[in-house]
Amino acid sequence: MIEKVLERFLFASRWLLAPFYVGLVVTLGILMLKALQELWHFVLHVPQATEADVILGVLTLIDLTLTGSLIIIVIFSGYENFVSKIDAADHKDWPEWMGKIDFTGLKLKLLSSIVAISAIQVLKAFMNLDNISDRNLGWLVGIHLVFVGSGVILALTDRIAEGGGSHKTVKE
Repeated sequence: MIEKVLERFLFASRWLLAPFYVGLVVTLGILMLKALQELWHFVLHVPQATEADVILGVLTLIDLTLTGSLIIIVIFSGYENFVSKIDAADHKDWPEWMGKIDFTGLKLKLLSSIVAISAIQVLKAFMNLDNISDRNLGWLVGIHLVFVGSGVILALTDRIAEGGGSHKTVKE
C-alpha cells in the first residue's frame, strides 16, 4: 500500500517540470524580441554597411534562430520524454521529428546545436578580428573545441552503450 502511494507520488512529481518548459516558452518570446531588434538594427544600417558588417548581421540572426530552435527542441523533447506525450493527431503540421527523439537523441541534438552556435560565435570573431583581442579569440576557439570534443565523446559513449550501433548479428 505505502509502496503504491509512493510510486504514484513519484510518478506525479514529473509534472513539476512543466513550469520549466513554460519558462522556456517565455524565454523563446524574449529571444524573438531580441531577434526583431537585431533585424531592425540590421535593416537600418545596411545602406552604409560593409560586406563584413552584412555577414556579421546575418550570422547574428542565424545565431538567434539556432538558439530559438534549440529551445524548441528542449521544450518538446523534454516534455515528451519526462512529463507527458503530446497527441500529434490534432496537429496537421506536426513536425516528423517531434515525439521521436529519445533522451540520447536529445543530448546529441542539444550538443550539436551548441557546437553550431559556438562555431557561429567563432566565425563572427574571425570576421571582426580588428575589434577582438587575441586572448578573447583564444578563449572562443578553446571553448568551441571543448564543445566539439564533448560532442564526439558523447556520440562515442552513446554508440558504445548501444553495443556499437551498426553491428548486426547474422543468424544461421
